[in-house]
Amino acid sequence: MVKEEVDLLKYEKELYKQNITLIAGVDEVGRGPLVGPVVAAAVILPTNYHLEGLDDSKKLSEKKRNIFYEILKRDALAIGVGVISAKKIDEVNIYEASKLAMLEALKNLSVTPEHVLIDAMKLELDIPSTSIIHGDALSLSIAAASVIAKVTRDEMMYELHKKYPEYHFDKHKGYPTKLHLECLEKFGPLENYRFTYKPVRDLIEKGEKVYEEVREKQTN
Repeated sequence: MVKEEVDLLKYEKELYKQNITLIAGVDEVGRGPLVGPVVAAAVILPTNYHLEGLDDSKKLSEKKRNIFYEILKRDALAIGVGVISAKKIDEVNIYEASKLAMLEALKNLSVTPEHVLIDAMKLELDIPSTSIIHGDALSLSIAAASVIAKVTRDEMMYELHKKYPEYHFDKHKGYPTKLHLECLEKFGPLENYRFTYKPVRDLIEKGEKVYEEVREKQTN
């Protein structure tokens, strides 16, 4: 059975018919990691833009993402990036932090969009918007944003790896893989970990319990 090809400009073409051409695709990455920020990108592509092979960043190899990243940086009419820290994620929760990152990415665009296509989430905007479930696989503008956001965040993880090579951030990018959890257990959380996330919280509580037990033995 042949898989039906998705027209990644379907949503954009509907807007072109209404003479709307400045369309921003918005997506975020980094909800699942235990460390670092959540990063969003907003991208406005030229009308009827085509980039063979561009898709949801999760479906692309790192090599392809990096190639598309450079092409999009060159071709896009505007790119905005939003970065929300682990500290803020702990304060407001990851869902709200993701929205804040998207709003920041839109604010950082050098061109004001006429319409915003958002991956799954709904944002309170002064600009008309459309929320699309699995938008990164259905809209070229959102797919472009997912690539920009993913490559940007991965670069941050590579920088963190240079500072703390023992955590192997270059391999797991902060996600709770077996390797990462072993490193976390061995070396403990750094200041830019998300302390409300269960593996980190459990480790801290475990440490506090051990500390209390030691204190009790010392006082008895």
